[in-house]
Amino acid sequence: MDTTILLVLSLGRKVAVVGTGHSKFGVRNDVNLAELTYESIKQALKEANLEAKEVQYLAVSNVGGWSSEPLSAVVVSEYAGMTGKPLYRIEAACASGSAAVYNAYNAVASGHVDIAMATGVEKMNESSTPTVVEFIGRAGNYFWEFENFGLTFPGYYALYATAYMAKYGATEEDLCQVAIKNHYYASLNPKAQFQRKIDMPTCMNSRYIAWPVKLFDSSPITDGSATVILASEEVAKKITDSPVWIHSVGAGSGSANLSRRGNFTGLRAAELAAKMAYKKAGLEPENTAKYFDVAEVHDCFTIAELMAYEDLGFVKRGEAYKVAKEGQTYIGGLIPVNLSGGLKAKGHPIGATGESMIAELTKQLLNKADKGRQATIKNGRAIAHNVGGTGHYAYVTILGLDKPKDI
Repeated sequence: MDTTILLVLSLGRKVAVVGTGHSKFGVRNDVNLAELTYESIKQALKEANLEAKEVQYLAVSNVGGWSSEPLSAVVVSEYAGMTGKPLYRIEAACASGSAAVYNAYNAVASGHVDIAMATGVEKMNESSTPTVVEFIGRAGNYFWEFENFGLTFPGYYALYATAYMAKYGATEEDLCQVAIKNHYYASLNPKAQFQRKIDMPTCMNSRYIAWPVKLFDSSPITDGSATVILASEEVAKKITDSPVWIHSVGAGSGSANLSRRGNFTGLRAAELAAKMAYKKAGLEPENTAKYFDVAEVHDCFTIAELMAYEDLGFVKRGEAYKVAKEGQTYIGGLIPVNLSGGLKAKGHPIGATGESMIAELTKQLLNKADKGRQATIKNGRAIAHNVGGTGHYAYVTILGLDKPKDI
């Protein structure tokens, strides 16, 4: 029997998002790691009308290394008044947040608990920029790629950008279209790190980090936290009249060594995760933009967002830069993408990005997003795409207003 079918059958309980929280992203020297995490935890508990003691399970996503607390989950749990509960620290590089949500989802869906929390946090600015750059650069195959060839994280994605441009004819201006869009929506998001619009000259004239990736093609170093509370169907009915249901989660992985990748114009891990998520949700994997009202995708660099359109099946291979150029990923287009501002402008506190995506999409589906960046909700579905490393991990989460069907 197909293993994905086995997974669906074994996780029979329906799971809903009943509370979300989101700190201000940016340089947060005003708080320590536990205080920063509690900003979003407190909001999520209030939204769910729950007390900390009622949460039965806690998954904390935090990559760390650049911040002072090596046992971040323990510190966060104690500060939030949750000591004694089942506790996990989750790491899947930049996809750690979605991995934590998946971990909490499995705990509820399996019947292990009725209420679980996934909270993500990062205090990246506790280290200097060179230290952070080195730590992220180690995210691939350390001895082969970083130690021998000195690849930085922008360098990894520059390989994807040059391959994509060479194969499909995209330009640096096409990459900048993604940055311009995401900065536009970040300017309307009070939680975003960069609340300002940019234009094409600003992006094109920014300095190169690793050609053709420029400063404004790149996500920033960010501090921040985000929290998601999940509950079983029975509990969700009791505590909220507006649950947002997790329809499915797909997960995939890729090789540590880039030399073993089949191509550099997409991420196989993300494609696998998307197909798994679609299969679990009973959706066809082609022309998938029609299923969703809004998407949050992993745009650590502008090329990553373009590849996401294709890996998720929104458009055919080689067409992502064209829909970006046409403005089809703004509100009113084919599918609005990264109305939060994305990693590019909202910010990318690595351990919190996945929860941030789920929190944003929950607000969107409930028509609670900020003025000017609320998508039109017709289908009642949204999708989150979160990548770890350079395609080492990938999670695709589908959310909906209707209860998921039994597939």
